[in-house]
Amino acid sequence: MTLAQALDTALKNNPELAASRYELNIAQARIVQADKRRNPELALEFENFAGSGDTSGGDALESTLAFSQVIELGGKRALRRSVAEADSDLVTLDIRAQQLDVLADVTRRYIEVVAAQERARFAEENATLTQKTLDAIAARVKAARSPVAEQSRARIALTLAQIDQRQAALALETARSTLSLTWGRVDARFSSAAADLFAFEPLETFETFAARIERNPDVARFASDARLRDAEVSLAQAQSKPDFTFSIGVRNFRDTGDNALVAGFSLPLAVHDRNQGGIEEARARRAQSDARLVASKTRLMGILFALYREAVAARERAEALRSHALPQARVALAQTQSGYERGRFSFLELLTSQQDQLSISEAAIDAAADFHRLLAEIERLTSEPLTTQDLEAPLP
Repeated sequence: MTLAQALDTALKNNPELAASRYELNIAQARIVQADKRRNPELALEFENFAGSGDTSGGDALESTLAFSQVIELGGKRALRRSVAEADSDLVTLDIRAQQLDVLADVTRRYIEVVAAQERARFAEENATLTQKTLDAIAARVKAARSPVAEQSRARIALTLAQIDQRQAALALETARSTLSLTWGRVDARFSSAAADLFAFEPLETFETFAARIERNPDVARFASDARLRDAEVSLAQAQSKPDFTFSIGVRNFRDTGDNALVAGFSLPLAVHDRNQGGIEEARARRAQSDARLVASKTRLMGILFALYREAVAARERAEALRSHALPQARVALAQTQSGYERGRFSFLELLTSQQDQLSISEAAIDAAADFHRLLAEIERLTSEPLTTQDLEAPLP
């Protein structure tokens, strides 16, 4: 499985993303609701009955059937829709941010699978090398060229190497299963992650990454949030304008059998409450959005700088270990093995040389994995595609 396949599978099948898509449907439903007019009212009123004198009984009964409608002023309906649309834009950005989080998580887990594969391979090589060492020592003991104690130490070293090999294999299975969880499966249905952990493409400059920080959904969200706050300010100002209610109906006079039209309207007097508090709250939230934008950019830039410096250091460490330290360790091991066979080095020195090679190999794997993980974090911050060419290159 390639990284691109893992990312595509997660986008299609990730359970959290599947649930979050309903949020957009919910936001669209709020737009539909915000665009609805106020419902009219139908009222039936009875007067002049069950009283005294001429109004006793129902002879003087008057009944009125009236229809009334609230007329909204100040464009409140359109402003409500604008608020709902701006809120929908925020939901869209939140979903985009969640998608990037999932993609970054998949990338991290994919890198861990690749690193676990490398660790398993080195553990297997170490176990094989330790077995060969034991066989050589057994032959030397049989020829009375080495003490029996060295053979016992070699058996212990082999046992430890085989334990490491089984643990590395178990860690690999766990990493593969953890990756599969991102698309809703516990069992991994792929045999291996096709990637070269030590293939490094040129790293772009910090200034290039910093210029892309505006693409971060967390930053873009503040732009949409500002639009929402502007719409809320306009709506709050519109709500300071009272709506009036118009009504028209028919009145029936039972004593004469006559009918007559009745009409009227009501208009609240905005003497005390002109939604002053609501307007000030909306304006404060708008100013708060700008302040949060500045704080968010500052925070993200600081995180980006730290991640970039760590990525540079991890790459330098991985390249130095892989290109210089590891070849030297292999040469030293070969020389120690040759010297041990001629009796110039002790078994302890041979075992130390083997452990040095294994430690350097593990350190190189860890450094390379750190670099790719850090690069994935940088790409998440800058909202860049997470299918880097580094990890797409198949292993030779």
